[in-house]
Amino acid sequence: KNECILSGIMSVKGKKVLHMDRNPYYGGESASVTPLEDVYKHFKIPGAVPESMGKGREWNVDLVPKFLMANGMHDRQLVRMLLITEVTRYLDFKVIEGSFVYKKGAIHKQFSPELFKRRFRKFLLFIANFDENDPKTMEDVDPQKTMMKDVFKKFDLGQDVIDFTGHSLALYRTDDYLNQPCIDAINRIKLYSESLARYGKSPYLYPLYGLGEMPQGFARLSAIYGGTYMLNKPIEEIIFENGKVVGVKSEGEIARCKQLICDPSYVMDRANKVGKVIRAICILSHPIKNTNDANSCQIIIPQNQVNRKHDIYVCMISYAHHVAAGGKYIAIASTTVETNDPESEIKPALDLLQPIEQKFISISDLYAPTDLGTDSQIFISRSYDATTHFETTCDDIKDIYKRMMGTDFDFAEMERKKKDTFGDAAE
Repeated sequence: KNECILSGIMSVKGKKVLHMDRNPYYGGESASVTPLEDVYKHFKIPGAVPESMGKGREWNVDLVPKFLMANGMHDRQLVRMLLITEVTRYLDFKVIEGSFVYKKGAIHKQFSPELFKRRFRKFLLFIANFDENDPKTMEDVDPQKTMMKDVFKKFDLGQDVIDFTGHSLALYRTDDYLNQPCIDAINRIKLYSESLARYGKSPYLYPLYGLGEMPQGFARLSAIYGGTYMLNKPIEEIIFENGKVVGVKSEGEIARCKQLICDPSYVMDRANKVGKVIRAICILSHPIKNTNDANSCQIIIPQNQVNRKHDIYVCMISYAHHVAAGGKYIAIASTTVETNDPESEIKPALDLLQPIEQKFISISDLYAPTDLGTDSQIFISRSYDATTHFETTCDDIKDIYKRMMGTDFDFAEMERKKKDTFGDAAE
């Protein structure tokens, strides 16, 4: 998806863009697959799809599911990109019905009474009022010098509440943030609370018909600005002159270019393996227990609750989002692999989902570029991590943009460009 988003942005910037994909569908490793028969094929599940699954065409299954945090620190920038580039014309979002956290073997609604002790309320009030420019609001906390663990200590918060705050509200994936200056965590918690206040049930959004709609939207945008999109194009060779990319060879023809954006699978010699992710896509005929029969939700299982170094994520969507047949739910459990038995690592999540009608397991290597493109002018995206939100994706898009263009991504300039093209009607 990063490549689709960047091709749309670069087209708006006036670049001449040719987007080639070896696959017959949009979105690469993070596509939405339809019909259901193709999902079975993709995961090499033998035999016919059971009739109980309904019509195959009613399914749109995300291979890498993520929710958009409407007002999240980084996701809101993606929301803003979607708004500025008019891609929202092609997308219809629905609010996710609930956000839950795992504690002592059970799931609890975020901000449920059992998590809401008086000390925690005082802490949240402190966060809401905290203003870097007003020392009176700081209560002797230095935003740049006080570590986050000391802020928790100041309010005498217990381990369960710290887990909940750091992983479910601030969306940290590990506990490293505890030994870092507190301002980043304070801002993250503030933004989560603001998003929740704005949307009520949860701060998360998800597009109807699946995430595959997003790369298609950016492809349409690219086309409006003169970009060309080619699916089913095998990439035979990337051509260099003096260490710099000059073209791409496909089916005997060479398309010449000055810069190239691609995912690591096209240039494995220029990327490093940095870990593995396990994902289990589970088809259910029931909502997840203890979620008030929500037709969509997110559950975060903080690492400490299950003696791990990385959190486990569950996100669930359903027929209500036009991604499954009537009465069916799709729940996806994911985490960063830590052992030689990855499937046992997501057992706490799978236990919450029982009974599971069908399970599709994937274990993917995570890659990061070793070549940052300065000389070669090849700009390589990072693999998708285990999280269920777009924070790391947005960081990657902005990072590639800066390396390509030499300047930070400028929202105001994009808005001006859009006005020049569409006029004031684009507002």
